Amino acid sequence: MSTHRSWTIRTENSADITRVHAINAAAFDTPAEADLVDQLRTDSAWIDGLSLVATDDTDTPIAHILLTRNHIGDTEALCLAPVAVLPEYQRTGVGGALIRAVLREAATRGERFVTVLGHPEYYPRFGFERASKYGIAMGVEVPDEALMVMSLDDSPLPSGIIRYATPFGV
Repeated sequence: MSTHRSWTIRTENSADITRVHAINAAAFDTPAEADLVDQLRTDSAWIDGLSLVATDDTDTPIAHILLTRNHIGDTEALCLAPVAVLPEYQRTGVGGALIRAVLREAATRGERFVTVLGHPEYYPRFGFERASKYGIAMGVEVPDEALMVMSLDDSPLPSGIIRYATPFGV
């Protein structure tokens, strides 16, 4: 899909599954995100082509990003989670490059809305805004500033409760 510095971004393939699990396990304090990705692979929320990896010059994945189906009320949307980068590649720009690439890919597929529960000082640079501004919430309590949404095509964001895929457990 794109090349930047010492990595290439491409769609994940079946040979990457074990490595993607390892990346997610290494990037987070617990194996929860790695296990979540494995569970999402078998869920109806999985969308082929919206799981991307960044690879090094040997085509070995070093980072991973995933968009899966969720809903805002009854409106289809996407959930951005997780974004995982091997510790030795963190703070190199690869995570941001993956976010931009997966959002572009979603937009080319005609997707309109993306949600994320994440760091409020990081995601706004990609166009995410506080969800509560649009009457969007979760069914469980989360920090207001951490729940964010964006429109990929300038469509008005729908209001409602976000419904995640079953593996998210919310």
